[in-house]
Amino acid sequence: MVKNAKKINIITLGCSKNLTDSEQFAFQAAAAGYEVVHNSDKLDFDIAFINTCGFINDAKEESINTILELVNLKKTRNKGHKNEGKNIKIVVFGCLAARYESELKAEIPEVDFYAGNYNIDQLLQIIDTVPDKGTKYNRIPESNGHYAYLKISEGCNRNCAFCAIPLIKGRYISRKPVDIIEEANLLAKNGVKELILIAQDLSFYGYDINKEFLLPDLVTKISEIEGIEWIRLQYLYPFLFPEKLLDVIAENPKVCKYIDIPLQHISDKILKNMNRGCTKQEVVDLLDKIRTKIPNVTIRTTMLVGYPGEGEDEFKELLDFVRKQKFDRLGVFTYSEEEGTKAAETYKDNISTKTKNIRADILMDEQSLISNELNSQKCGKIYKVIIDSQEGDFYIGRTEFDSVEVDNEVIITTDEKLVIGSFYNVEITGCDTYELYGKKI
Repeated sequence: MVKNAKKINIITLGCSKNLTDSEQFAFQAAAAGYEVVHNSDKLDFDIAFINTCGFINDAKEESINTILELVNLKKTRNKGHKNEGKNIKIVVFGCLAARYESELKAEIPEVDFYAGNYNIDQLLQIIDTVPDKGTKYNRIPESNGHYAYLKISEGCNRNCAFCAIPLIKGRYISRKPVDIIEEANLLAKNGVKELILIAQDLSFYGYDINKEFLLPDLVTKISEIEGIEWIRLQYLYPFLFPEKLLDVIAENPKVCKYIDIPLQHISDKILKNMNRGCTKQEVVDLLDKIRTKIPNVTIRTTMLVGYPGEGEDEFKELLDFVRKQKFDRLGVFTYSEEEGTKAAETYKDNISTKTKNIRADILMDEQSLISNELNSQKCGKIYKVIIDSQEGDFYIGRTEFDSVEVDNEVIITTDEKLVIGSFYNVEITGCDTYELYGKKI
């Protein structure tokens, strides 16, 4: 137990799923009488909770470096620092802690508690309190509060050869629709206008409950909640895609015409080795169907380069595919071998880091040309924009075609006072590769 602690600093690393956990824990800790802050760089806290990510090497390194920084701070406070006597405690939880708890305990024993995967009861026990069951869906948001991530499941059943998520999080578990709707209603009452539905795999939602894909029905029910104006979907898996969802996106005005569908590759050879469950032709057919049903859709995807067996021919096939498809948004990752995965056990990681990085750069250079072309087509058009923040004499917003942090921003200069979290019509007057510029009309 951590006694006499007054201020908690919650440091969240990794994905938006981690963020929802941190926000929920923040509310429960505050309800118990603690002062809670998110990701504070001030050194006036008593206990740090680090919500870690263990997905890929870069994420692991970030998590470990963050832990070590806090450990050094802890040591400093015990050695004549002006804050001497204010001995901080460190709690590490989340994906990295779940996967490498024994190794972390051996290498970084200065951490006071390792708590594994998110467990609200366990975390609250550390600060000597229990959850308030009547407020289990309340959160203290990290952001301004006009948008929120809504997690609808845990785990994953897909078993992609390169991915460690099933090893960390386990099998897919859908949340009950009634619980999701209850949380969505609460978020709306608290001022949330944009709900971003998240899961490791949205497409699979509900199938573990009664062998039906329930995402289309869930989205429809959420759209009936007063106050919610935008519903955004992240992330949809291409194999066994719930095609009924396309009609919901096309016909429901509250659902953003935005599909985030990580494809990872297009070579049949690589897709098979990745255990993605679909072929090149099936992917192309699905993309054609999406664009036919939703003519103004924005498609975001990610690609993984340097996977074992990816020769020059396979990479060229991927590059040609990206050129032809002209994705609105594209992220590129380089393959990193994850112990325990099928890829690590089956294939030798024999593509050099240099080659991986060169291929990633080539894809992103191509995407920058595509992004410039597509953004230029928006000039002179008017879009509904939500205002996220103000910086100096301009405001930063997003269209329905842009998600938080990862996509285009709209930079708006105006003499008017705009309200953060409100919607305005904005005419696009200019652009660059990853930003739009506009004026309120």
